[in-house]
Amino acid sequence: MSIMRSLGDEARPDPGSALRLHLSRWPGYAAAVWGFLFAVPSFVWATGNTFGARSTVSPSLVQLARDGVPWFLTVLVVTGLLKLVGALVGIGLTRPRGMRISRLLVFCGGGAAILLTWHGGLFVLHGMLIETGVAAVEPDLAALTGWYLYLWGPWFIAGGLAFAGATALYLRHLRQLRHRGDRRRLRLYCAAGALGALALSVSSTVTGIG
Repeated sequence: MSIMRSLGDEARPDPGSALRLHLSRWPGYAAAVWGFLFAVPSFVWATGNTFGARSTVSPSLVQLARDGVPWFLTVLVVTGLLKLVGALVGIGLTRPRGMRISRLLVFCGGGAAILLTWHGGLFVLHGMLIETGVAAVEPDLAALTGWYLYLWGPWFIAGGLAFAGATALYLRHLRQLRHRGDRRRLRLYCAAGALGALALSVSSTVTGIG
């Protein structure tokens, strides 16, 4: 009887393990939802409809969308597609994949985490400096300070944290890989994506491009 009971206990799934697996997927789904939601304005504004942008985005950018400037509409469409790709990366990070796909996922996940958190942090920092009077801004942009401080900055940071959490949990789930070298290579891909995004962010901040 004791032998039969032990065999039955081994075959029975562990509810705690299943719950942990389910909860560990939510950062990836959060990143996916973030990407899909953020893609919507890009495609809407690319049609010339500036709903939601007139009071929250720089007037010069709103005018470009309203006038239908081709290069700017192309930028909006491309950024919208990139956000959808980010959503797919978030979905991909919800469960273990093959090694080739895993390398791409952790590379993109690490890069997105740094890129989004960096820009969100800059928005918040800049907004705080203006609100406290440490920095000045042109009068026509003063009304946008609150939006970047309380909306766009936190929104970017939330996306960065979602990708960071999803990528970290994905690497944690792959601990069952047989070869330690595989785990090490995935960490290197993640670090490469993060460092590349950091270099891009710093260079764009210094040069004022982007």
